[in-house]
Amino acid sequence: MEILLTGGAGFIGVAVARRLAAAGHGVRVLDALLPAVHPAGRAPRLPEGVAFVHGDVRDRVVVERALAGVDAVCHQAAMVGHGLDLDDAPEYVSCNELGTAVLLAAMARAGVEQLVLAGSMVVYGEGSYRCPLHGPVSPGPRRPADLDAGRFEPPCPRCGAALLPGLVAEDAPGDPRSVYAVTKLAQEQLAAAWARACGGRVLTLRYHNVYGPGMPRDTPYAGVASIFRSALARGEAPQVFEDGRQRRDFVHVEDVAAANLAALTAVPGRPPGSSRAYNVGSGTVHTIGEMAAALATAHGGPAPVTTGGYRLGDVRHITADSTRLRTELGWQPAVPFADGMAEFAAAPLRAAT
Repeated sequence: MEILLTGGAGFIGVAVARRLAAAGHGVRVLDALLPAVHPAGRAPRLPEGVAFVHGDVRDRVVVERALAGVDAVCHQAAMVGHGLDLDDAPEYVSCNELGTAVLLAAMARAGVEQLVLAGSMVVYGEGSYRCPLHGPVSPGPRRPADLDAGRFEPPCPRCGAALLPGLVAEDAPGDPRSVYAVTKLAQEQLAAAWARACGGRVLTLRYHNVYGPGMPRDTPYAGVASIFRSALARGEAPQVFEDGRQRRDFVHVEDVAAANLAALTAVPGRPPGSSRAYNVGSGTVHTIGEMAAALATAHGGPAPVTTGGYRLGDVRHITADSTRLRTELGWQPAVPFADGMAEFAAAPLRAAT
């Protein structure tokens, strides 16, 4: 299969390119080398035989050329992370929503009908919660007064009781709570509309907290694992927000790459006009404090510091039920948390390219 891999010069994209090339697929990377990720404007080394096209998914002409002779698209290109503030909102919408729309329109013209979309768990907002009295409930927005007072756990919206967090499945309703999250949900909706209109097939992989060698160094758009690892590289203690008990599912980048290969293998067999989402998580729950401690221990210190600070756009608990991906596509995570964190603690971060 000949595959166009957008965003293939990024942290996850490079791992996906390696996995696809090793499986014998033809891979063509399209990447804009955005300054937030590639300050020097250079692409990282890609696997032998992988073609590189420097261009933006918002550029119709570039995308049309990149699609020539392609059987499927693996769409990783996106502006990621929380960003700095709302001044980033226009760029998030432009990169993620407009870029996806331009790509999908070009795919329709080219007759390319297979798409694997890099989604995100941020579309869920808060995770799955159960009240001992009222059963499944959806917490409301977190209030600054509660967070300032150190009340980090969301209460039951009906009785105020403490809630029990659980695993969130793909049929949970969307509840995006940041600009980035809104744009990731919009990407899914655009892809579903494209599939219905063109008889296309789309599988969306909703990544949970991806980590591993090759994460970018020292950028506000990186994930929490990269931020902690960058601090350790500077000899500084990781700064853990809230009380450190926020629950997450940390999944290794090589397992994410394997999920993309499984999805690209499966997508031709999907019914025309269909779309389906899959959580990509390790299946094990760890707190952010546990992750920081594991990294610091493996790196040789310094130990994390729990600050009590917060970001209003953060959610408290979000962990994955990845049963659908395991049962339908035969995917299994291969990197245990302890092994992955030990490797990540010793591996260099990706320098500014």
